[in-house]
Amino acid sequence: MARYTGPTTRIARKFGEPIYGPDKTFEKRNTPPGQHGLAAKRKKKKEYGTQLMEKQKVKYMYGVLERQFRNTYNKAARMKGQTGENLLFLLESRLDNVVYRLGIAPSRAAARQLVLHRHITLDGAICNIPSCQVKPGQAVAVRERSKSLEVITNSVASATKYSWLEFDAKTLTGKFLNVPTREDIPENINEQLIVDLYSK
Repeated sequence: MARYTGPTTRIARKFGEPIYGPDKTFEKRNTPPGQHGLAAKRKKKKEYGTQLMEKQKVKYMYGVLERQFRNTYNKAARMKGQTGENLLFLLESRLDNVVYRLGIAPSRAAARQLVLHRHITLDGAICNIPSCQVKPGQAVAVRERSKSLEVITNSVASATKYSWLEFDAKTLTGKFLNVPTREDIPENINEQLIVDLYSK
């Protein structure tokens, strides 16, 4: 399966929550997509189905494909601490996610595109790898010639601040202060379901 580039509201309806952020269309129609939407909502899911849906939700949320997600999970399993929390910390440390969290881009997909199109620097050097792991203390900034891009200026104006990030809106420079704690991550994710799925 290639990376999903279709309607985001359809995916949000599939999972029953606005996983891509505030969505007016989702608020109007929050039933599952398709002509049997309401009937599908009434069906009981089995344990495996619940675990699979949670994994798929996180993959869509962070824009990661199966092989890369599995590799990230394996890396999280080798780290000290709880595997589920480690998985979320690794996903949160991705360069495209940090760009999104800093408010430079309005969505993770837009952040990914900014990184791929070489608009973002990591510690002063251009980095066009969205999956690059940002380490605590590293600086993420917008390239000098890209600072006037409309998508960036509009996004910065309505940015949300997070405790593990520091951002200067004037210079469009941010700093990854530390890895966030589980309580800091605002998304509705049950990471234990993903661990149970991969542990089978």
